Amino acid sequence: EVQLQASGGGLVQAGGSLRLSCAVSGFNLDDFAIGWFRQAPGKEREGVSCISSSDDRPYYADSVKGRFTISSDNAENTVFLQMNSLKPEDTAVYYCASSPGVVTTAVGARSWGQGNLVTVSS
Repeated sequence: EVQLQASGGGLVQAGGSLRLSCAVSGFNLDDFAIGWFRQAPGKEREGVSCISSSDDRPYYADSVKGRFTISSDNAENTVFLQMNSLKPEDTAVYYCASSPGVVTTAVGARSWGQGNLVTVSS
């Protein structure tokens, strides 16, 4: 059974950092890409970042480039999203999802983990 377990959300002040984790089971990270998405109140779910063993260059949305870093520990089947210099506009529910290839939009994701709320106070 494919499962994705996301963790690490919370409340942080603007300029602070958080690290999200996505532990996967039922498949290997070598075979699937993992993307991070977020959905703010009243907005559509958007792709934030994606990592794939088949692509050396992770994907980052323009809004997070230079601030967020995605990485993976294939031995632990876990993907991380390090979020630095957080802004109030980063406030959203964050999700991880799997896809056969690099995925930048929610429609391309196959399996989803539960959401984790990230709140950035000003």
